[in-house]
Amino acid sequence: MLSLTKKLRSWRISAILPYVNGRLLDIGCGTNELVRSYQGIGTGVDVHDWGDVDVLVEDSSSLPFPDGSFETITIIAALNHIPNRTELLHEACRLLSNKGTIILTMIPPNISYVWHKLRRSWDPDQKERTHHQHEICGITQPELKKHDESRRIRGRIRN
Repeated sequence: MLSLTKKLRSWRISAILPYVNGRLLDIGCGTNELVRSYQGIGTGVDVHDWGDVDVLVEDSSSLPFPDGSFETITIIAALNHIPNRTELLHEACRLLSNKGTIILTMIPPNISYVWHKLRRSWDPDQKERTHHQHEICGITQPELKKHDESRRIRGRIRN
């Protein structure tokens, strides 16, 4: 089963990399594979130390970078794990350059729920850190729009 997780992660990265340009910030970077795969300058931040995080933070909605520092900001399959989603998206917009892009991926709640239940016994994400009470399983497009007051996010969620 672990190889399935690696395959999915690899597939996600290969799907996202063509859209990344300029300086990259990957929020909720996990093992930081997206940043390590990118040919440009990139920084991965997370609240949990997965072993290769560039910047470990206590709160993803308060990041130690100047305004407009990044041309691409990614939040890959992580927004549901971040309890203060609206504040995080505001922070991402603050850090984004004027012509920058936020790339966000999520799976629908029903698929996320089943996926996390199936993986619970062997998934490091389930074992190595504790889940916050405000974490949710997936996010729908309408829910994402509620958090995206600035309308600067290009998120594509397949339902």
